[in-house]
Amino acid sequence: MIEAGLLIITLQGVWWLDFGRLTVGFGAGIQSYVASVYVAEITPKKIRGGFTAANMLVLCFGISLMFFMGNVLTWRTMAIIGLVPCFVQSVGMFFIPESPRWLAKIGREKELENTLRSLRGKNADIFSEMTEIRDYTKTFEQLSKTSILNLFERRYAHQLTIGVGIMLLQQFGGSNGILYYASSIFEAAGCSASVGTTTMAIIQIPFTALNVLLVDRSGRRPLLMVSAAGTCLGNILVGLGFLFQGFQYSSELCAILVLSGILIYSASFTAGMNATPYILMSEIFPVNIRGSAGSLVIFANWFTAWIVSYSFNFLFDWSSPGVFFIFAAICGSTILFVAKLVPETKGRSLEEIQASMTHLLQ
Repeated sequence: MIEAGLLIITLQGVWWLDFGRLTVGFGAGIQSYVASVYVAEITPKKIRGGFTAANMLVLCFGISLMFFMGNVLTWRTMAIIGLVPCFVQSVGMFFIPESPRWLAKIGREKELENTLRSLRGKNADIFSEMTEIRDYTKTFEQLSKTSILNLFERRYAHQLTIGVGIMLLQQFGGSNGILYYASSIFEAAGCSASVGTTTMAIIQIPFTALNVLLVDRSGRRPLLMVSAAGTCLGNILVGLGFLFQGFQYSSELCAILVLSGILIYSASFTAGMNATPYILMSEIFPVNIRGSAGSLVIFANWFTAWIVSYSFNFLFDWSSPGVFFIFAAICGSTILFVAKLVPETKGRSLEEIQASMTHLLQ
């Protein structure tokens, strides 16, 4: 990430800028999954969802800050500022403990015990958790050798369907299209782009915090379904706003509907569909396929994000209301997908979740 940022800052020309941005994309894509998995693997099951969602809260805060700063600073100055947290994180990586699950996987038993002791406290009873981690890790490791082809075994079909499916629905529901082109959407609706983007940035922070507070209380499934319903409503309002734009005396109505719809979408998305899929991804894949499965899921997420980002302008020119009604239909289908396929993982250990989904306990 640091090297990519330096490329963006120092080099001249569109191609070098694109290359630097591509490199940032690779780093962000890897980190988006690895960070969630790491937090999930070191955190007690009762608060695992909240801590994993907190990672997205910090990310949301950073994005919102960039929206504010983008009103007054140049892109090159923002790239320089972006190097600071990258450097801090790079230094901080030398001071964090290894994941207990990873230590169990490679057979470092003594370090496993010491790490769990440091994470849970000196007086905590860690032996039942340590035994569960060790036993299930050995069981999954004995299933098959790690290979990308193992992902497509029948026993992992459920997890893979959930992982890839929820990420495709998250992106095809319009998240990156709306985020990246918010200014253009507000301008097309007759709204102030600076007011609209600033309000959108502000509203994301408290609703992401709400996700952190609720995910271990209400559960993953209710949050996902309520969030998907809210994003569906938001897209419908934006679509209606642009649909009414061509009628006489409807310019104010269009602006009100579009602004309201974008804000409802942003609030709903950050309250559930933004962070919760990453929480699920960190929970459902067993240790023997976690790396390859995570890579496939994140590739599906970011490749789909690229498709939506690239095609949004073309779709918007084709039919400004139509593109949001398409997004709304996809958000509506997310509710059915979650209701039918996604299990509730709240309050269960990673080993219990993964064993039940691969039918090892039957």
